Amino acid sequence: MPDPVIDVVVAHLELESRIGGYEAMQQQSEQCDGFYQSFARLLNCTPAEVAYVENATRAWDMAFYSIPFAAGDRIITAKSEYVSNYLAFLQMQERRGVAIDVVPDDESGQVSLPALESMLREETQLIALTHVPTNSGLVNPAAEVGRIARENGILYLLDACQSAGQMPLDVQSIGCDMLSTTGRKFLRGPRGTGVLYVKQSLIERLQPPFIDLKSATWTDRDHYQWRSDAKRFENWERYVAGQLGLARAVDYALEQRLDCIWARVQMLATYLRDQLNSLPGVATRDRGKQLCGIVTFTKDNESVDSIYQRLRNQGINTDVCRAGNAQLDMVERRLSAVVRASVHYFNTEQEVDRFCTVLCS
Repeated sequence: MPDPVIDVVVAHLELESRIGGYEAMQQQSEQCDGFYQSFARLLNCTPAEVAYVENATRAWDMAFYSIPFAAGDRIITAKSEYVSNYLAFLQMQERRGVAIDVVPDDESGQVSLPALESMLREETQLIALTHVPTNSGLVNPAAEVGRIARENGILYLLDACQSAGQMPLDVQSIGCDMLSTTGRKFLRGPRGTGVLYVKQSLIERLQPPFIDLKSATWTDRDHYQWRSDAKRFENWERYVAGQLGLARAVDYALEQRLDCIWARVQMLATYLRDQLNSLPGVATRDRGKQLCGIVTFTKDNESVDSIYQRLRNQGINTDVCRAGNAQLDMVERRLSAVVRASVHYFNTEQEVDRFCTVLCS
């Protein structure tokens, strides 16, 4: 997290410790409202279309489980879909009898747009796409999928957990009806924060799976009324310091300009991939027409866990992504696990060089 984000979070926690949680939230009410303005600028939507949620998965869940699926409905997704999302598809298959259609990849490795169009049916109720997979630097063609969804009148849910903060996101251009993301990744916000965007014209059609005094009003003994904006997907109880910190993180990213961030991230990621591909026994594992700041790789004769630990011992942060996180993609490519290195705009070419030196030492 940038220092300004940490400062906001710590300051609010200290305020809570001095005057109490309710009082601190009331004192910071204007700043809390500013959260919705910040995300509206980031996503090119209205503040009424933004909800603050505990994390990206819960944001995605609130959208998905609000859709009134019935037996025989079909969900279309891609091979790169994230594990938590696909588990929800399987649960809905058990509960409601929906069918899951998986679109094959094209020759580049991204979701095949012609195949997607050919798989549409009258029963297709949802297209759910992960913009950037957890296990690859692929950037799926979200706007092209949005065009197909709009032309056919099908709901479109985009998981932007790995893309928000490293590239510009415009929900109008993308054409998604719903978008979920986290605060803690490329946005550089606090952990335990997430956001859900829902198109205003869709909100009234969706009933969230959970309800409380934030999302609805108890009008009399036997009746209640849902909110008419995206706050119907929120809970009253929340991590207020996190909300304020995430708003500051978004403002911080907007101050740096997302187009500049995106250009810098792509340059560094390309440099890292080129360096890795020149190393003996190292193979990058990213596919797609467009690639992002996530760089995945393997190394001959060394396990990903060994690589991870060696790098960690040298103060270099990476992660390991296993087949269980992206079964459809990784099993087909016969990959049990990959090392995931994520560059951001504040990284340097010198850090990339050191990364490769340590990797081969």
